[in-house]
Amino acid sequence: MEFSTKAEKLQPSQSAAALYICTEAQPCCQNGVEQTAALLCDSLEEKESFAAAKTVENGKLRAVAVVRLKDLERKTIEKAAEEAAAWAQKQESLDICIAPFCSENAPRVAEVFTVALGQAVYRFDRFKKEAKPAKLQQVAFFHPEQADKVRAVVGATEALVYGMNLCKDLGNTAPNVCTPKYLADTAKIEAEKFGASAKILEQSYIEKNMGSFWSVAKGSAQAPYLIELSWFGAADKNAAPVVLVGKGITFDTGGISLKPGEAMDEMKYDMCGAASVIGTFVAAVKAKLPINLIAVVPTCENMPDAAASKPGDIVTAMNGTTIEILNTDAEGRLILCDALSYAEQFKPKAVVDVATLTGACIIALGHIASGVMGNDQDLVDKLLEAGKETNDKAWQLPLFEEYKEQLKSNFADLQNIGGRPAGTITAAMFLSNFTENYPWAHLDIAGTAWKSGKEKGATGRPVPLLLQFLKNSVQ
Repeated sequence: MEFSTKAEKLQPSQSAAALYICTEAQPCCQNGVEQTAALLCDSLEEKESFAAAKTVENGKLRAVAVVRLKDLERKTIEKAAEEAAAWAQKQESLDICIAPFCSENAPRVAEVFTVALGQAVYRFDRFKKEAKPAKLQQVAFFHPEQADKVRAVVGATEALVYGMNLCKDLGNTAPNVCTPKYLADTAKIEAEKFGASAKILEQSYIEKNMGSFWSVAKGSAQAPYLIELSWFGAADKNAAPVVLVGKGITFDTGGISLKPGEAMDEMKYDMCGAASVIGTFVAAVKAKLPINLIAVVPTCENMPDAAASKPGDIVTAMNGTTIEILNTDAEGRLILCDALSYAEQFKPKAVVDVATLTGACIIALGHIASGVMGNDQDLVDKLLEAGKETNDKAWQLPLFEEYKEQLKSNFADLQNIGGRPAGTITAAMFLSNFTENYPWAHLDIAGTAWKSGKEKGATGRPVPLLLQFLKNSVQ
């Protein structure tokens, strides 16, 4: 889908549907819009924000719709945009009037509608015999005075939509296709497409240097990879980078601690941490953010092969820490801990890891908010603020020292589970042992990375939160 911005008043067109956006304080009838739009706006009930109709002009039907916003809070705009986008995806082209909005709010409205339209037209049908793409192909925003600001925001938001769609594509792809090699190849292709660099470390490096990571990977016939993507967009190429780390388990059976069979197909989404990190990285590079950024993704399968780790095994992580594996289904932290140790070499400004790490996070926060924890409150606060700005919700959980008691082992430095109490927190506390030399935060996205049931599919979260965090980091 193509977006454009025009510095003029929207004039009725027979070739494009028209969408007029206004506010309750300044409704369509006060903006000199066409009569159909003014009548639609006037017909809205108190709690309604969207209305659409078709008119006949020169023997042809023409679609017209209005959105009337009760306020300019992000969640209000998003809700109205989602309803309008469901209608808009059925049109071949769309002209959007945002003339009532000032220099501050016009770009905000355009941003939210660009995301909503991008989400509405997204399809994942590569495995279907007959693809049914959305009809909508072209969208134009009209504002006589603020076109330049709107154009800049829409361009940046297109990069966000691209990153979200890449994240969703990777998550939705069948696990026999989206193997660790596929993930590594795709990350490299996408990064290099926009001018970033990619380095892929193979099994020999992992087996020699990353004992914890290898303990998970060795149970699969698929080879593991460590993906390193880098973008030095800051004016000072030597400035400390932000490092994003993503869990890339392309399928999780639980290993020897085998999961129940019900809904195990959804364990293809256990690489959504990796998908969101890759999607965010590519979006940042596509948008040419002036930031030094590195993405690190450990990727493998967790399978119950004869070579797989057993409960009771003890392995040595990259930083020399020994780990007693009490449950092989707590594998995400075993690959992430070595990736977090690997990240230390970059002398990072901050490290954020993203993972579908614990079912306990779903019990705690449901499917509304991602869990966030960390060893640096300023970094955690910046992630929470980015979540508020994008309405990509996150909620902080504590990392009190007392939780370390649950990870003590009689036989090794750590054990990889801490029991049922505070499972999300103890998983993060495990990772904290490998992040002592830099500011670090952890996002548990087990409840937000995908949807089940009729709407089954990857959500693209938390790409909006992460990209906003990166944007804020360069301001």
